Amino acid sequence: MRVLRQLLTAVVLAESLALTAFAGGGPGPQPGQIKNLVTFGDSYTDIDGHDDGGTVWPVFAAADGNFTLFPFAKVGATCSNALTYRPFPSLFESQLPAYFAATANGSLRLAPDETVYTLWIGTNDVGANALLTGSQAPGVTVVDTTACAVDWVRALYEGGARNFVFQNMIPLETVPLYAPDSYPNLYWNARRNTTEWSVFMRELTTSGNAIARLQLQLLAPSLKGAHIGLFDSHSLFADMYARPQLYLNGTGPFNVTGASHACVFQENESQHDKGNCTDAPDPDSYLW
Repeated sequence: MRVLRQLLTAVVLAESLALTAFAGGGPGPQPGQIKNLVTFGDSYTDIDGHDDGGTVWPVFAAADGNFTLFPFAKVGATCSNALTYRPFPSLFESQLPAYFAATANGSLRLAPDETVYTLWIGTNDVGANALLTGSQAPGVTVVDTTACAVDWVRALYEGGARNFVFQNMIPLETVPLYAPDSYPNLYWNARRNTTEWSVFMRELTTSGNAIARLQLQLLAPSLKGAHIGLFDSHSLFADMYARPQLYLNGTGPFNVTGASHACVFQENESQHDKGNCTDAPDPDSYLW
């Protein structure tokens, strides 16, 4: 998919229109300078959490850019389980500690000027069983979850990192789980107002992204020698949704509303069941 190459170009050359750079001083990384790619986040970035046989973007990026990949992202992750609890390895309670443990014991030694760190998180913070359904810790809002994600930059900077790519949230109101015409599924099969969910999700993602941009702009000048790229995943996926012919192979008709593997459940059906599942014959024509 062209989206992977566009993301790679943004990380390496900082020339993509989807990338905004915030600098704490001096020019950013030059072409060929970056040798290592360190990734944090959720299932969008976890290289081990996929069953479809496809190539996850960090693997593609590492191979195509001749980087050494150091993956720390985990399926189901939120920024912090203290804010939006999920029984998965979160960024601050699991992924960052794992990284710092590796640097402390000497098993991971990376030159700061040759390494870029990426974070793509937020989907699980704002989603079902989190902010969308009021399941967060008392008083927590999208302001808190976004500030947590931005604090990832500060935490790594204090540990010596200098080059960062922060990827914002995609338009989740268009994915099958949160679309107005959604259906009972493995992730949520209780009764709900799907239109309300979709509208609220749009508010959460656009608000969170705007907050992240402002916070990164404020943070960058205080981090001497740091270079922070904000990759606009939201605009990229919105364009993929609007113009799939530019990104998908399209062996069959383009489909940006359904899922290539869709399982429909009955309302309140046990999640231990499998649901009524269908697989599309041409998955390369599907965005989801």
